[in-house]
Amino acid sequence: MAQSSDPANFKAMAPHRIALLFNANKVYDRQVIAGIGRYLNSTRVEWDLFMEEDFRSRMRDIRQFRGDGVIADFDDPQAPDALRNLHIPVVAVGSSYHDPAAYPAGLPYIATDNARIVRLAYDHLIEQGLPRFAFYSIPPHPGSRWAQEREHAFQAIVVDESVEGVVYQGQPTSAGGWGGAVEALVAWLTDLPKPIGIIATTDARARQLLQACVIGDIAVPEQVAIVGIDNDPMAQLLTRIPLTSVIQGAEEMGRTAAHLLHKMLHGVDCSDTRVLVPPVGINVQASSKYQPLRSPHVMRACHYIRQYGCLGIKTEQVADYVGVSRTVLEEHFKRELKQTVHQAILQYKLDTARQLIAESDASLADIAVRCGFTSLQYMHTVFRREYDCTPRQYLDLHRKPAPAR
Repeated sequence: MAQSSDPANFKAMAPHRIALLFNANKVYDRQVIAGIGRYLNSTRVEWDLFMEEDFRSRMRDIRQFRGDGVIADFDDPQAPDALRNLHIPVVAVGSSYHDPAAYPAGLPYIATDNARIVRLAYDHLIEQGLPRFAFYSIPPHPGSRWAQEREHAFQAIVVDESVEGVVYQGQPTSAGGWGGAVEALVAWLTDLPKPIGIIATTDARARQLLQACVIGDIAVPEQVAIVGIDNDPMAQLLTRIPLTSVIQGAEEMGRTAAHLLHKMLHGVDCSDTRVLVPPVGINVQASSKYQPLRSPHVMRACHYIRQYGCLGIKTEQVADYVGVSRTVLEEHFKRELKQTVHQAILQYKLDTARQLIAESDASLADIAVRCGFTSLQYMHTVFRREYDCTPRQYLDLHRKPAPAR
């Protein structure tokens, strides 16, 4: 029997027992769960939440769950069968599908809009002026239907736009097969016509592309511009070249799922509800900021600077990497970019510092160290000279306030 939502009875109500069946070791699932949590924190809803202690989703005992409702990740191929005829409200969360018949029948379904995710990544690469495109996917598997949907969305776009577009599914990720998988990925990237923009089906796959480009000595983004999906902070930490990534509306998915379940717990029929949640936006970083360059020396030098610019490198080290004398490299830089190699390194450090000041909660002293400045005072001097303000003034103008609790 549905519990009363009358405020007068609020204190007397026992909380509903709700199972969250997600693999919270994945960033997308964590963001969905965060959206559920934010819904609970912004309302008077009281739920007793069950999740596995190791944050993994397990369906084996769900039929013995003596609870009131379930929100589950239906990208898990076990979920539809395990939760069928459960006799308590179930809200499904997962991938969107181009075929309406692929959605589970009789359940409310909250979906990430794969077509709009891929379109946002593609439009960004178009805006960078890239003439051809590729998609790095995942081999078909029952648990990765979302990846095939993104692959399908990409193929539909390139057909509709009449542009060059290829798909590479690569190999499954495993420790034993990693060496061969990387070699195959490097070979694929080497054979691609360039310049090219590549959309990876996840940030994890995008990170593999970045690693393969470093191994194959392929300049990012001058030869290969890369966009991932998920905006995963871990992927950013594990790459030297900052990764552009589409931000899914996963938190909104969680909020919407929690709202629907709350209504169902109070007797509202939501069985035919289907909600497509668009992406929030795109976090544009260095991996996709394509800049057409004629000089291969400048291209290689910029690729090196993006990897090591904040580690105190000097012009001589850049020239050694490119394989030319400092004088020759300086001539190419002045002709192509109208600046010296030193100025390019300094600009990279400043761009990184400005981004960290605006988007992180790190101290200015820590940012100075992370960006390769010899001291906070030196960073202060450079900011004054280049931007006519101090790092502190820049912080006050640009750092986003912490979200209210």
